[in-house]
Amino acid sequence: MSAVSFALVAAAVLLGTAGQILLKAGTNAVGHFEFTLANALPVGTRVAMEPRILGGVGCYAVGMVLWIMALSRTEVSVAYPMLSVGFALNALLAWWLLGEAMSAQRLMGIAVIMLGVTLVARSS
Repeated sequence: MSAVSFALVAAAVLLGTAGQILLKAGTNAVGHFEFTLANALPVGTRVAMEPRILGGVGCYAVGMVLWIMALSRTEVSVAYPMLSVGFALNALLAWWLLGEAMSAQRLMGIAVIMLGVTLVARSS
């Protein structure tokens, strides 16, 4: 994988991770809600106007463009497993920034994911 391809994949993964954390922070700010026909417009507007949710959607949009650029330069069988790094980053950032639980079993799972990504990356 070339340096440009790696940078595109890494940027797409980081933006996806940032998007997910921002979406979760935004939903935490909005609170639990349920859509019904009666409240769809007010609840939908409140959710759509939450700045963190807007930021998360923006991260996803830019990340998708970078991902498409990465796929134009990289085999999908190499690039796609790299998205797994986002799972590990999300878990660690959710623990650090959002106070979510981090157990030894979860940390071991993250280590296995990172080992798998390393093996796939070295195979190309």
